[in-house]
Parts: sequence; structure tokens; C-alpha cells
Amino acid sequence: MKVNLSGRFIRVWQRNLTVYRKIWKISFIPPLLEPLFYLLAFGIGLSALVGEINYQGNQVTYIQFIAPALIAITIMYNAFFETTYASFVRMYYQRTFDAMLATPLFLEEIITGEIIWGATKSLISAGIMIGVISLFGLIHYPHGLLVLPLAFLGGMAFGSIGMFFTGIIPTIETFNLPIFLFITPMFLFSGTFFPIENLPLWAQKLSIFFPLTHLVKLTRSFCLGKMESALWWYAAYLLLFCLVFFPIAIFTMHRRLIK
Repeated sequence: MKVNLSGRFIRVWQRNLTVYRKIWKISFIPPLLEPLFYLLAFGIGLSALVGEINYQGNQVTYIQFIAPALIAITIMYNAFFETTYASFVRMYYQRTFDAMLATPLFLEEIITGEIIWGATKSLISAGIMIGVISLFGLIHYPHGLLVLPLAFLGGMAFGSIGMFFTGIIPTIETFNLPIFLFITPMFLFSGTFFPIENLPLWAQKLSIFFPLTHLVKLTRSFCLGKMESALWWYAAYLLLFCLVFFPIAIFTMHRRLIK
């Protein structure tokens, strides 16, 4: 399959940004209030029961432990849901993709613009959450600023896998399967709400393959100001995940839309 890709994908990104600017107030609320709800329920309520956690040889409070994970989860959700439900609606119900294909744009450029837009939404939401969480003194600066480029990388990873599922699922209701079988296990078992070391050995080995595991480790290290050599491995895994699923996403969407 010949790949036709140029800088014109920015027009697709621009189109989605224009729509977003019309509804930004609604999109602004979840990343603003969600960390507050989680920090109140888990960070303050549950933290009194859990106490401190040993993380990388250091004692941190439970609220310090989960705050970075909340950012990582937001990065995953924003990119994944943008390139699954939102992209499917634009493709199937609104026929936006068909309209774009009637222009000089190639399908590869449309899909690239969609994925990069998903990563952009992850970056925006992560930036809002960082601002809120910083008010509680839970982010170490300047290291915490590294979460912003990380949010875009994580958004590209989850945006690519989300677009892959969009290319293979038959109906919008079928998205329940990848959410239940892929997103939910990562949400629970990627070191988000408790250390991975607390899991059985087989589950620890399985969690290594979850992209959210590496995203959580990076986000937590940056927010706590704990830099280590292993961070390069976590970043390399996310980059490799993008390099693998980005072309697969384009291939599956091409097979679905181009007859």
C-alpha cells in the first residue's frame, strides 16, 4: 500500500481545533474538576487509612502517589476516546471523512490529523490537571514540566491504538470490548492506585506490556522529581508503541474506507 502523507494533515487538526473552540467550556470542566474529586475521595479520604507508601526507596504519602497517576489516566482517556468514539462519529454518522476525501487530502493525512488531534487533547487536559494538582503542592518543579511533552507522546500512543480499533470495529457499541478488555485492566493494574509490586508475579510481568504502566512511571517520576536511568526505557517503549500502531492504524482505516 502506497502511503500518501504530507503536511496537509494540519488542516484536519485545524478543523478539529475550530470545533473544539466552540465547546471548550464543556471540555474544560472534566480535567478541572476530576482531579479535585479523586484527590478528595482517594487522596484525602483513603490516604488516612493507607498512610505512606514505599516508592523507589522513598516514603511518599498516598496522595503524592496517586496524583501523577491521575494525570496519566487523563492522557490515556482523552486520546483513546477521541480517536474511537469521536472519530467513529465523524467517520460513520457525520460523514466528515467522506467530505475530506472529496478534497485534495489523502486518507493517511486525515488519520494522521485525527491522531495528532487526540494527542493535542491529551496535552491540553494534562496541562489543566497539572495546574490544579500544583495548587496542592503535589508536583515538583521544574521536573513536573516534562509531563507536558510526555502527555503528547502518550496521546500519540493511545491515539494510535484507538484509531486501530476504530478501523476494525463494526459498530459504535462494539467499543465496549476494547474498553473492557484493554482500557479497564490498564486502569486498574498499571500501578495507578497501588504499586505493581503488590500484584502476583504473573500480573507484574503482564503489566510491563501495558503502555499505561510506562506512562504512569514516567509521570510519577517527573511529578516527584525522581529522575533515574530507567526512564529512558519507559519513554522508548511508548515511542516504539507509537511507531508500531501508527502505521497499523492507517492500514486498518485504509482497508475500511478505501474500496
